[in-house]
Amino acid sequence: MSPPHQRPIRRLLVANRGEIATRIISTARELDIETISIYTSSDASHTFGSSHSVQLTSPASFLDISELITIVKKHRIDTVHPGYGFLSESPEFARRMWDEAGALVIGPGPRILSRTGDKLQARILAEECHVPVLPALRMPTNEISELWKFASSVGYPIIIKAVDGGGGRGIRIVQRDEDLTSLAKRALQESPSGKVFAEKAAVDGYRHVEVQIIGDGRGNVRHLWERECSIQRRFQKVVEFAPSSIPDRKLVGEVIHAALSMAKKVNHSSLGTFEFLVRASPPEFYFLEVNPRLQVEHTITESIAMGINLVKMQLLLAQGQSLSEMGISHLSESPETPAPIYSLELRVTAEDASNDWTLSVGKINSIRFPAGNGIRVDSHLLLSQATVIGTDFDSLIAKIIITAPTWDDVVRKAKRALADTHIEGVKTSLDVLRGIVASDAFAVQGCDTQWLEANLQSAVESGKRISSQLTNTSTATLNKPSTSVPVSSNVLFRKGDAWSISLTPEASQSETTLTPAPSHLQLTRIHRNEFPTSLTASILYTTPSQQTPIPYTLTLTLASTTASFGSLSNAATHRRGDPGNQNHVITPFAGRLMEILVDVGDEVKKGETVAVVRQMKMELEIRASKGGRLGWVYEGEAGDEVGEGVLLAEIEGGGAKL
Repeated sequence: MSPPHQRPIRRLLVANRGEIATRIISTARELDIETISIYTSSDASHTFGSSHSVQLTSPASFLDISELITIVKKHRIDTVHPGYGFLSESPEFARRMWDEAGALVIGPGPRILSRTGDKLQARILAEECHVPVLPALRMPTNEISELWKFASSVGYPIIIKAVDGGGGRGIRIVQRDEDLTSLAKRALQESPSGKVFAEKAAVDGYRHVEVQIIGDGRGNVRHLWERECSIQRRFQKVVEFAPSSIPDRKLVGEVIHAALSMAKKVNHSSLGTFEFLVRASPPEFYFLEVNPRLQVEHTITESIAMGINLVKMQLLLAQGQSLSEMGISHLSESPETPAPIYSLELRVTAEDASNDWTLSVGKINSIRFPAGNGIRVDSHLLLSQATVIGTDFDSLIAKIIITAPTWDDVVRKAKRALADTHIEGVKTSLDVLRGIVASDAFAVQGCDTQWLEANLQSAVESGKRISSQLTNTSTATLNKPSTSVPVSSNVLFRKGDAWSISLTPEASQSETTLTPAPSHLQLTRIHRNEFPTSLTASILYTTPSQQTPIPYTLTLTLASTTASFGSLSNAATHRRGDPGNQNHVITPFAGRLMEILVDVGDEVKKGETVAVVRQMKMELEIRASKGGRLGWVYEGEAGDEVGEGVLLAEIEGGGAKL
């Protein structure tokens, strides 16, 4: 059954979270479309403004097609917007949602998703359109031996890519034989299908340039210029801007023409981003991949295209409108003519760039975002509600978008905007962002895809100096009356909430054990709600032996708030390591324990991988800092949430340094 060409959207499921869910909900409201948001118990700030909200079973439910189909059927939803990430590039999701629930998934549809979302299929499409590509494996594989053969034939460096990865997931650059096996295993583990392919890597002097395409599925396709995303780490974008820094507009025009030819070949509908590696001198470019969906950095295209709304266009195209009805015919279609204005996006994330970009979990207690002419902030954070950053989702807190007539104006405005941004409670990427925009290379647009990795330490140090100066100059304001909203919890407690409490010793549980009569607790007043950190309330408490309610003041306090909900409970039971003790192998960050690779009595070498911890999309190896025999190993299980500083293994004292 094929989806209809035209159907009004009545009820829209926003199958995402965070700032993009907030953005989609806002646009749908402007079109008078009823919205249904989805959330988990500890992540709900993005539901503000939606008509209805549905709680999911778990964080994994965002990827559970069957559960989402059940929600669509139950609430008579006719359209789904997947946002970015999660299931946005899944042809199975688009196909099953229509076949089983009669709901249309916003996007190009399952046929085009199959052709472009799979990296190897997209590469074949590029070859069909005579777009330059790098030497690569012709078939996906899960055999490391095939990668060895490829590396031997083309030479290093090579890049291993999950065929169905995204957002930096499942991508590894291999520079030498010794690293191939371990890096290939990591890429395979991060691939949903367990399949990868490999390409010759282009790393020296290349810029990452992507072209925004929009089509209506009727043969009408056009570009909305290009964006540059060269400032990145681990293949994840940190800063994006438009137009590209490449001065040769003829070369940029060739890249845009290549994207258009591929989009026209598949009769692209809705939004698509076609990505390339481009080198200015000697001039050349190679196709990278297609993202057949809305991109995180779509905001800068909206800015340079005179304030258009790409999400609105997606919704209108899905209802059958043509490209000519999108109100963009006044924009130049000449690829060699750049947009008449500059725009920049800064991704503010809950990550510590000085500590290998580790996720910083905890509660955001205070936020202040910049404002003023040419500054836009997209975020799901609410001033009236504290937000808990955990390990289940992406670390993106906000996007700061700067728009100005010249690049110099953009840089100056970006410095001011970052100076006006304040986030308290977790470590963020603000330091490194301040260092980046203050650098000489950024001022002259001299940053290629390797620049940030090569200059990370200096950027972080520079940013920390700037942040310190900002702190010192704002000291006078700290004594003024606070205008911030008091910290509150994501968990709502209200006067009158009541619970029955039964305590049965586990040792005595059996079929013949009688359940004791419960006690009863009722809230009469909330004094302070920072749950799970703390909770203070007036209560009425009734026990089986005391039927008359007795008033109490209830005070709950946790010893630590440096980790997610699961990690907070683990902190009380897991051993803590000593960072100064080389015999201790500890978690340098919070995350989900994916695998313990050693056991008590094993001999490990210095640098050997002891465990693998996942932070959001990325799996990171925890290595031994010295060699020796393991006298103790973490006693939990794979899948445990572990906080920063948890002891994973202990090397016996005096062990040989292998």
